[in-house]
Amino acid sequence: MPWRDQNEPPHRNNDPWGKGTGPWGSGPGEGPPDLEEFLRRSQEGLKQVLPSGLGGRGVAILILLTCLAWLSSGFYTVGPNEIGLNLIFGKYRGKTQAGLNYNLPSPIGSVIKLPVTDRNSIDIGFREDGAATRRRTSAQGPEAPEESLMLTGDENIADIKFRVIWQIDPTRPEDFAFNVFDPPATVRSVAESAMREIVGQSQIQKILTADRKLIEPASQQLMQKILDGYKSGVQIVQVLLLSVDPPPQVITAFRDVTAAQQDLQRLGNEAEAYANKVVPEARGAAARIVQEAEAYREQVVAEARGQASRFEQIYEQYKRAPELTRERLYLETMERVLGGAEKVVLDEQGSGSGVMPYVPLPAFAPFQGGQRK
Repeated sequence: MPWRDQNEPPHRNNDPWGKGTGPWGSGPGEGPPDLEEFLRRSQEGLKQVLPSGLGGRGVAILILLTCLAWLSSGFYTVGPNEIGLNLIFGKYRGKTQAGLNYNLPSPIGSVIKLPVTDRNSIDIGFREDGAATRRRTSAQGPEAPEESLMLTGDENIADIKFRVIWQIDPTRPEDFAFNVFDPPATVRSVAESAMREIVGQSQIQKILTADRKLIEPASQQLMQKILDGYKSGVQIVQVLLLSVDPPPQVITAFRDVTAAQQDLQRLGNEAEAYANKVVPEARGAAARIVQEAEAYREQVVAEARGQASRFEQIYEQYKRAPELTRERLYLETMERVLGGAEKVVLDEQGSGSGVMPYVPLPAFAPFQGGQRK
């Protein structure tokens, strides 16, 4: 043999491993272990363990019990929030609902349990630490402009932080298990891409004010469409815009513009409220004046018609008896004129001739011009 030196004594081991054993761990000069010898020794060891006199039938029963125990290990329980995926030799064979289910045990079969009702959240533009405070982090440092800074349609920059809430699609959990390598990372990338597309089609002023409530459903629909195209088995539950601000360098100017717009809207609302208060009052006053004027017109017309009717009646009487009518008019006129005045009546016949009548003038002192002072 080339491994042995002819000058050495035959009792000396000259193997190349220098350990006094052959390459198979046996004694010097021995070959590889015999398979038949290994099986024979295994049978002898099994006979020592088994009761004496078991025989071939007992071995068969023992093997059958072992197989039954192995098959019974295939029962498994799926939780109320889970769906089980049955695999046979690593190939998907179907899904199971909550409760007790069965699949061939390992190494032939296996089961993957997925929590399909659990909701997960991914934050874009910031991270939330244990103290529940927002803190933007990245591999480069505490700031993450690559996540939150987005270009708008009018070539401005908006700092947008949002949260995506997602879960496993209960109708297609096998897609989640086998089609996507890293579902959270995929959802993060899709969410950021979809939000950038939606923001890129809008103007920054609308994003900061009115269009904020429109961005959330639009971005959610776009994310779901992309993920369905990937067959990812992910369902987007909600998209929440947490903050939409201009870049820090110009945020003060944008806030001033926003405050001015809010003041404009507030003043417009106040003016509208004042108009709603004053206009009805003015309309009520105008209606009252119109009604008073109409009442005065009706009164004047009625009085004029009454006087005209009275004049016509007097004229008819005058035509029949002019002297009597003139005297009557004279007496009625004097009655109206002298009816409220204090009078002194002198009887020329009863006073006597040659005697001057005495009239107490001081009694008329309180009257001047027909009016009492």
